[in-house]
Amino acid sequence: MRRKELIQRARELSKPFRVEKGEAFRLKHVDPGDTLEFSAEDKPRAKEALALGVELLADFQDLLYAQDRWALLLIFQAMDAAGKDGTIKHVMSGVNPQGCQVSSFKAPSSVDLDHDFLWRSNQALPERGRIGIFNRSYYEETLVVRVHPELLERQSLPSQLKGKDIWQHRFQDIRHYERYLARNGIAPLKFFLHVSKKEQKKRFLERLETPEKNWKFSAADIRERAHWDDYMEAYEDTIRHTATPEAPWYVVPADNKWFTRIVVAAAIIDALDQLDLAYPVVSEEARQRLQDAHQALLAEN
Repeated sequence: MRRKELIQRARELSKPFRVEKGEAFRLKHVDPGDTLEFSAEDKPRAKEALALGVELLADFQDLLYAQDRWALLLIFQAMDAAGKDGTIKHVMSGVNPQGCQVSSFKAPSSVDLDHDFLWRSNQALPERGRIGIFNRSYYEETLVVRVHPELLERQSLPSQLKGKDIWQHRFQDIRHYERYLARNGIAPLKFFLHVSKKEQKKRFLERLETPEKNWKFSAADIRERAHWDDYMEAYEDTIRHTATPEAPWYVVPADNKWFTRIVVAAAIIDALDQLDLAYPVVSEEARQRLQDAHQALLAEN
């Protein structure tokens, strides 16, 4: 398949899951088991498509690095066992590690809590020419902190700023922050890997029943599962209020990992194609120096 055809196919594949105007978005409209026209028998074809996508991503990343004008920020959010780590691993497998920065955000430290909620993420933003990956992000502040309001009490905020409007204020702050990033050459792309409660249970049981996967399981996973409905409400509200054309969300069905990966790869390819990347044009003066160097090398004994 030719390059232009691959890019067009990537756009068509990712578009159904793109949310850039959140007012009409409802999480119930996205089926976690959706695979579009692919069936279970199409998995080999999907893996082939992913391999082609990974190859194309490597080409785009080379352009991104050489041009050194844009950075791409990929934000991954999901419930436990939705497949964030595996998706990042497979989709970015062909990317040069020197051009990629991965940051995983765990529970905030005491130092983090003494700063604003965007502070630690801001420290990890990618440099120009690079792809930054946030495995969880500042969105935890409108998700886990909202589901567990006791966490808000640990944050050193004035009491008058912890009122009922705090979530709307944070949505507004995030929209402004992401617009700021986009206006400074950092293109945000956000993914919610939407796994069903049934599939999460299946994956948890697999972790418990397979010794080699026991290390992946945490008792905290079960505690968080008990808040499933609260999390779904928080995700829907967050996506509705922070999806914008310059920082879109992709709500990706995650019950089938092979499908999740090709959609994520397709969305990244589409985003990179929109940046109009190109190799730098060499000046006439620099070109002459290259020719001189070329002649000098040919003249060596």
